[in-house]
Amino acid sequence: MNIKYLASTVISLFFVVVSSGQSGDENYYYENAVYNEDIKTVQMYREGFALSNPVWEMGEEVSLVFKFDDLSGEVKDYHYTIIHCDADWTESFLLQSDYLEGFFDNPLNDYAYSFNTSFDYVNYQLYLPNENVNFKVSGNYALVVYEGTDKENIVLSKRFYVLEPIVDIEGAVRRATLDAFEGENQEVDFTIFHEKLNIINPREEVKVVVQQNNRWDNAIKNLEPLFIRDRSLVYDYNRENVFAAGNEFRYFDNRTNRVNGENVMSTEFHRPYFHKTLMPDEVRVNRSFFPYEEMNGQYVVESQDREVEDYDTECDYTFIHFTLSLESILLGGTVNVFGELNNWNANKSNEMTWNFETGAYELTMLLKQGYYNYIYVYVPQGAEVADHTALEGSFWETENDYQIFVYYREISSRFDRLIGYRQLNSRVNQY
Repeated sequence: MNIKYLASTVISLFFVVVSSGQSGDENYYYENAVYNEDIKTVQMYREGFALSNPVWEMGEEVSLVFKFDDLSGEVKDYHYTIIHCDADWTESFLLQSDYLEGFFDNPLNDYAYSFNTSFDYVNYQLYLPNENVNFKVSGNYALVVYEGTDKENIVLSKRFYVLEPIVDIEGAVRRATLDAFEGENQEVDFTIFHEKLNIINPREEVKVVVQQNNRWDNAIKNLEPLFIRDRSLVYDYNRENVFAAGNEFRYFDNRTNRVNGENVMSTEFHRPYFHKTLMPDEVRVNRSFFPYEEMNGQYVVESQDREVEDYDTECDYTFIHFTLSLESILLGGTVNVFGELNNWNANKSNEMTWNFETGAYELTMLLKQGYYNYIYVYVPQGAEVADHTALEGSFWETENDYQIFVYYREISSRFDRLIGYRQLNSRVNQY
């Protein structure tokens, strides 16, 4: 069977760049997403730590690593360009020459073929900054990969950050102040110290974004300081900075096809591909909270097979079968498998199908060998935010990572600078 055809049965194309008018010009919105069904396992992180957020501090020697696989098995004429975005991920009104040093469009020519795998693929890699391109200003950036010379033939887009650390951020995560009895939410309190920066009008010049586990759909945006003090801005709210804590992420071990990994019920070879069926999952809403260590929704590409030396080119792809048992179908929305494994997007590529015969939601995803976290979310029709509590429950004791981004735009400026970044953990940074 043709690989492209087989893969297309479980992968959906997700178009992500949206345009809207602003001052007569097009203003594009960039998201972490894939345009081509052959593209899989898109990753970007700080060199040396695959679970790190892609935040590069201006002038530092550590690079950002970007990589993905093309399951067509053929080398393509890929190029990339880099777009500066404002705090809301719409394209900023700057020329590329204002924020990039070097060449604005470059070939993506660091690639390698897969070796000894059932799926043939080409692995592409890129390090930023590099000898061809560097960054002049801080802020949000989108890496856009396109095929050939047609910039409209976009393959994927990936977000990353360039930081100029001017301010300090101190904060903590606590059980929500107004949630003492129910115990379902977490409150993120923090203070921004700007000793090195004279901020005249904080409510106009400073933007703050708080994310939970690198998600954008439920991020808290446009927070204004509750108190403005000498060289500090205090964000100590009771409602405005509260997240539903959710539950610990589910997980499975897909690092070898020789034995069943953790939470894998069976591993079968249906020529020419491997299939793994996970242990059937159940709804956790009415269950007691059980803490355990996980990766807060992320995944790593790894293998436990001794002969595998290069994870990028020697880890195979496997069809993973998910099952969520329910008493009846949920109307008015969709059930999706959710996490970093699909860039925190809830769309057709991870939407589950109700099986009337088994009384369960089912989904098959094509994933590279590795260790994965995931949860089940319910997405009401027309909603922009995935509900991670309806099927999983919510407990304030749950471990979560929170990312705080601080942006600054002077009255006369045309773009948002990223002047502060801090990640808090609900167990490490609690009070």
